[in-house]
Amino acid sequence: MIKAGIIGATGYAGNEIARLLMGHKGVEVAWYGSRSYIEKKYADVYQNFFQLVDAKCMDDNMEALSDEVDVIFTATPQGLCASLINEGILSKAKVIDLSADFRIKDVKKYEEWYGIAHKSPEFINEAVYGLCEINREDIKKARLIANPGCYPTCSTLSVYPLLKEGLIDPSTIIIDAKSGTSGAGRGAKVDNLFCEVNENIKAYGVASHRHTPEIEDQLGYACGEEVMINFTPHLIPMNRGILITAYASLKKEVSYEEVKAVYDKYYNKELFVRVLDKDVYPQTKWVEGSNFVDVNFKIDTRTNRIIMMGAMDNLVKGAAGQAVQNMNLMFGFDESEGLRQIPMMP
Repeated sequence: MIKAGIIGATGYAGNEIARLLMGHKGVEVAWYGSRSYIEKKYADVYQNFFQLVDAKCMDDNMEALSDEVDVIFTATPQGLCASLINEGILSKAKVIDLSADFRIKDVKKYEEWYGIAHKSPEFINEAVYGLCEINREDIKKARLIANPGCYPTCSTLSVYPLLKEGLIDPSTIIIDAKSGTSGAGRGAKVDNLFCEVNENIKAYGVASHRHTPEIEDQLGYACGEEVMINFTPHLIPMNRGILITAYASLKKEVSYEEVKAVYDKYYNKELFVRVLDKDVYPQTKWVEGSNFVDVNFKIDTRTNRIIMMGAMDNLVKGAAGQAVQNMNLMFGFDESEGLRQIPMMP
């Protein structure tokens, strides 16, 4: 049994980590950190934990936390983890950061897109990008994980196999993305009010969304060259879920069987990536509440392009579930421990 601490436990991602760890056989949550609710009972903030968790919320003192736990999850805004982490903490506890602080290896690029100075650039190169299906062996040896963003997770897993195998032209990639409102966090914002979101769909962060460089970096690693994409996210009136529809030009004529074989090559042994049957397309309702990513594709022979699709729960595989999956690899648990939930329907 290991002990875990969650900084940012009262955000949506932090709450989801707590929920998943309640069903984990090898972990005890010893610290529910929340700067906004110090000394308030966690179950009073999230009543779904009523009579399940008696603990009170604590502060975000990572130094003290590292003396008490084996792993620290930081489900916090950009900049906080980087401002708190140091060698002493990492020598005592492993850290899984759900912010973007360590995802982008180029400090200048991070500071340009996020508009803040990086407080601990000395740890960027050490941090392992925690996309388990691609970086599994490095994750097992890591002490600092950069948990991927939600859009980058779904985008990368949908496009990666074809890019890695050289079937598509990297310069032609366009990614259209749609997400439920929980992706914007729990903070009060006018744009996320019911009357603003209900019966509405809108693009946001057009040509400027902060996940763009993260997606470009990961796709660039796949094909071994710099990648520049068009990425446009949209907010849709539902709580959870991400749907990615990506487009790219094919480098050569391919059959359905050839492309399916490529996806199977990368995902046939992956529990959490499900390659759907022919002409069955990903839907958010079939992954909600689970750590699964459903992917598929369609060849458009008329335009010589291919359409790549993916769907997942932004709070599970897009955040908390992926963090727990990373923890499992780091501590030698079965990779699926605590993550075997069947998608909810309805």
